[in-house]
Amino acid sequence: MSKPIKRALISVSDKTGIVDFARALEGMGVEILSTGGTFKLLQDNGIKATEVSDYTGFPEIMDGRVKTLH
Repeated sequence: MSKPIKRALISVSDKTGIVDFARALEGMGVEILSTGGTFKLLQDNGIKATEVSDYTGFPEIMDGRVKTLH
């Protein structure tokens, strides 16, 4: 028996199709965590997301190149 997905981390450089993908996850009740430009794109398209740094309590480091090493 599989468990439903509760949370997804979305952080991509090529954002092609990511809005539709995130919208589908949101429609299934999945909590979305995201980073930098991906977060902004999701927000701009009305998709509820939490920025990874807000979730972890740690800022991005190395000029934004490291976001999820916590």
